[in-house]
Amino acid sequence: MAKNDVKLLGAWPSPFVLRVRVALNIKSVKYEFLEETMAPKSELLLQSNPVYKKIPVLIHGDKPICESQVIVQYIDEAWASGPSILPSDPCDRAIHRFWALYLDETWFPTMKGLLAVQGEERKPLMDQLSEGIVLLEEAFGKCSKGKAFFGGDGIGFLDIVFGCFLGWLRVSEKITGLKLLDEAKTPRLVKWAESFCADAAVKGIMPETDKLLEFARALAAKMREAPPKN
Repeated sequence: MAKNDVKLLGAWPSPFVLRVRVALNIKSVKYEFLEETMAPKSELLLQSNPVYKKIPVLIHGDKPICESQVIVQYIDEAWASGPSILPSDPCDRAIHRFWALYLDETWFPTMKGLLAVQGEERKPLMDQLSEGIVLLEEAFGKCSKGKAFFGGDGIGFLDIVFGCFLGWLRVSEKITGLKLLDEAKTPRLVKWAESFCADAAVKGIMPETDKLLEFARALAAKMREAPPKN
């Protein structure tokens, strides 16, 4: 397939965009990355995702696919000849999807909330994140079955969903001064994170922590300056 047949609308700081890039790399799919500034949103983005008007959007041929988890699952099915991303067992697939929803709907919004608060207001959020990390440590033990990744021997669906938050997790650690991934409490996740970031599908596209930190501070400043919503 020609490179122009696969396009990805995204922005470098987005962990959701990173998911799609990792999945495409796993499948060895060549694609064109179209960087979105979101200020203003491009006409192509608005036309491709008229419902949510947000990134990422994968355009395969002339067909847009939206929402990162949906896109990753689509990539797994559309390029079936490459390494499988989702588990083959229906129960394992359901478990991976359950934890993926937990990460997107509960855990990451809590981590994102750290940008908008300071001082003592951060403590309950950090407690929630720490509790979540312990749950994910337990989930890793069950999902990995003693292998290097949630998906077993290679990066799978839950690895992609969680792993692409690692850059922002490190930013949160730098902002708060507290370790979320700790060798004493989460030894398996510490080792997993190292393996994930060193994988060929991830290495080279995972954003640098310092660059993300600079972006996060600028974003936090804008959030604090924004007028309250009625």
